[in-house]
Amino acid sequence: MAHDTAAMPGPINIVGAGIVGLSVAWALIRRGRPVRIFDAQAPGMGASFGNSGSLSSGSVVPLATPGAAMSGLKMLLDSDAPLVVRRRYLLRALPWLRQFVRVSDEASVRQVADSLLEILAPTLPSWQRVLEEIGATDLLHHTGQLHLYPSRLALAKDDFAWRLRDDYGVRSEHLDRDALLARQPGIGEAYPLGVFLPQAAAISDPHGLCVRLAQSLRAAGAEFVQAPVQALQPDGALQAQGRSWPAASCVLAAGAWSMRLLEPLGVRVPLETQRGYHVQRRSLEVAPGQVLRGPVVSADSKVFIVPMREGVRTGGTVEFAGLAAPEAPRRFALLRSNFARVFPQAPALPADDGESTWMGHRPCLPDTLPVLGPLPGYPNVWAAFGHGHLGLTMSAVTGEWLAQALCESAPPALARFRADRPTLGARLR
Repeated sequence: MAHDTAAMPGPINIVGAGIVGLSVAWALIRRGRPVRIFDAQAPGMGASFGNSGSLSSGSVVPLATPGAAMSGLKMLLDSDAPLVVRRRYLLRALPWLRQFVRVSDEASVRQVADSLLEILAPTLPSWQRVLEEIGATDLLHHTGQLHLYPSRLALAKDDFAWRLRDDYGVRSEHLDRDALLARQPGIGEAYPLGVFLPQAAAISDPHGLCVRLAQSLRAAGAEFVQAPVQALQPDGALQAQGRSWPAASCVLAAGAWSMRLLEPLGVRVPLETQRGYHVQRRSLEVAPGQVLRGPVVSADSKVFIVPMREGVRTGGTVEFAGLAAPEAPRRFALLRSNFARVFPQAPALPADDGESTWMGHRPCLPDTLPVLGPLPGYPNVWAAFGHGHLGLTMSAVTGEWLAQALCESAPPALARFRADRPTLGARLR
């Protein structure tokens, strides 16, 4: 899909100043294309603010896998489960959940895994290049990622996922209790087994990364408009601040809010917010004299415990409750108890200023893949949303692919992420 940039003068509008929108903007401005970035909030203040910081280049396993989809559905109404839906939201979430189950068969899973490999394999070199360009290599840490298991039975339940990773060339090392403690001292006795992913990396300040990207974009001439977008127009223009902003094309990177802008165009994509929570301790110490060395994942609770520049962040869980419902204090309590289970010797912190909490909206699609590229019937309206739990991981590659497609020619892999792919179940006009 080649684009003659001379035939499409003018800037490109980007809706969303999270890590995906900023990455698309950076890849475009590097090619000499002027960009305008619209968001009601300052850069990086949405889901990008509170993510785990992991660059999980080996996450080729979709959320829906054989057996995992049905076991996940059984959790939905258990308020203490890693995956929960608020009762009032159940009917609204059912279409998403039905499609989630439909794509959990092994054939669909491997089809999705093929696509995940395409976008994840270039993750680390893509981010290394961007970080060098904006002077932020100090934020990148090649830590690996440690997954903890409470028993051999629990590890066996994840056998399909680990075999799938192995099939796609993701390196892993199985660890006994002694090897676990050698990698990360302080892990509680509840976890005698683990698996280490040596190729994973992490960003120690996701919001700081967004701030630095925004600063580099401004220095390169990008225009930021801090205002909500009221409507998209088929020709690439959009409505904001009571006026029209014409453009050659528009890239929609508004995360979980993207569907509100697409529905008036007759495009219905099964996008849901999987609300995520985190609790951040203002200390890196996880046991007396021991700091957290890299991301640790408790496989039974699906909780990430990660070192940040300003402390240890415990994040995760999935909550279906929509964009407007208030946060649930119970989810914070669950994260605290999970941290205590993994690191029972962690020192107590001051009650008045020992931690901070956050809740945000992950934009998730049933087949785990984002929607990327021009929308069917709207060649000037481009999608860059639905990255789910892997927004930071996928964003540098997303930006590069879309900039290539808009300015030069589309990389072949981009076709795997179109809105009309069979595994998504979208309704298009």
